[in-house]
Amino acid sequence: MTSALPSVLDLAPVVPVVVMEDAADAVPLARALVAGGLPAIEVTLRTPAALDAISAIAAEVPDAVVGAGTVISAAGVADAVAAGSRFLVSPGWTESLLDAMTSSGVPFLPGVSTTSEVVALLERGVREMKFFPAEAAGGVPYLKSLSGPLPQARFCPTGGVSLASAPAYLALPNVGCVGGTWMLPADALAARDWARVESLAREAAALRAH
Repeated sequence: MTSALPSVLDLAPVVPVVVMEDAADAVPLARALVAGGLPAIEVTLRTPAALDAISAIAAEVPDAVVGAGTVISAAGVADAVAAGSRFLVSPGWTESLLDAMTSSGVPFLPGVSTTSEVVALLERGVREMKFFPAEAAGGVPYLKSLSGPLPQARFCPTGGVSLASAPAYLALPNVGCVGGTWMLPADALAARDWARVESLAREAAALRAH
């Protein structure tokens, strides 16, 4: 099932980037995002609760496509896949990390922020990437400039992307989706206001790629 997953870039216009502090919140949060139309959920490996959260979502929210973000080591790749991750996202990449992600059997988006990194990945046969940190690394103008010489590369820009800026990214021919956190405001998560998360997810899902 995992190997047949369509491109991560084509699952939804927005991939929520989730920092999970309490694994007990993972299932209701994922259900709210899926109900709002955002099935692809990136849980970052930044907290002790992350792997348990991924496992819970994978087991209990069948309509979710849960993945792991902030994957920065071969051990992280193995742990994420063992927990049930159906895709992997890294903020950057090295040869050893790329080898591990390639061997994982699940789709992955290695992070890039320079033209040389994009060319190096294309040389390795990787055509889908995370552009990070998107706003700090040049944003829409930078990605637009890459589409001419490197049209075969496709991106998920993440980092500083907002509801207001997402449409400009999604209008680019080389962008399949964006990653963001704006549908997960801290106060809503603290209050476990899943209805608000669902509403914000629905607003984000209404954004469509070109």
